[in-house]
Amino acid sequence: MTPITPSQPPAFRRAPVSSHLILLALSLITIFPIYWMLLTSLRPNSELYSASLVPTQITFEHYVRAWNAIPMGRMLLNTLVMAFSQAVLQVVTSVLAAYAFARWNFPGRTILYSLFALTWLVPFQATMIPNYVVLTQLGWRNTLMGLIVPHASSAFAILLLFQAFKSFPLELIDAARIDGATNWGVLWRVIGPNLRATIASLGVLLFISAWNDYFWPLLVTSRLENSTIQIGLQMFMSTDGNLWGPLMAAASIASLPILVVYIILQRQVIDSFVKSGLR
Repeated sequence: MTPITPSQPPAFRRAPVSSHLILLALSLITIFPIYWMLLTSLRPNSELYSASLVPTQITFEHYVRAWNAIPMGRMLLNTLVMAFSQAVLQVVTSVLAAYAFARWNFPGRTILYSLFALTWLVPFQATMIPNYVVLTQLGWRNTLMGLIVPHASSAFAILLLFQAFKSFPLELIDAARIDGATNWGVLWRVIGPNLRATIASLGVLLFISAWNDYFWPLLVTSRLENSTIQIGLQMFMSTDGNLWGPLMAAASIASLPILVVYIILQRQVIDSFVKSGLR
């Protein structure tokens, strides 16, 4: 066997360098569309189709035009209320349902859980017409209630938390019950704090999914002031030509809340992935 010398670095020292280079390349590929969006939003009209990666001039006229072209403030508020409400409702209902399925024994538990799992496989196009009919009969068109209530629960969230609750140590639950804790006490004082990272990361995913929803707000709302920012972005696209400057400016503004939410909860999201990998 050839001894390792200082001039002959071992493989385990060379491997991280190649791994870091691959991760760097993937990061650049991921970040480039975002950079190009910001770059286009700051370019004047004369340079919109330039291939240069560095702008020679910077202007904020596209942001002013986008803000004045649509009721962006109202649409951002509608989207924020809708996404936050949906995420909170889905997290609460999924926590309760997943805990019941994972730790309670009741007749028909397996069948009911299987039905919940099957609803995840049903496409949205198969349920949108019945939901729309019920929503119209309730008088919820062009309202936030119509955007929020039909998505108050999530089969995906229930399935995800079911696995987390199922793998939670039974010893801790038994110890809490010996100390006199009720089912609510076990859920909120024992399981909840220990799975806080998982629940937080799930909340971020649900918030992003609700924020990016396009088809249901398009179906339910007909007035811009009652709609969401995703519908507003579509206003800058037409058959006559796309207004790339204002479109990229509006898209940049619409991306800011998602970035803020992730920055605030990034530690919980990372901890959730790390713990899932070590489990």
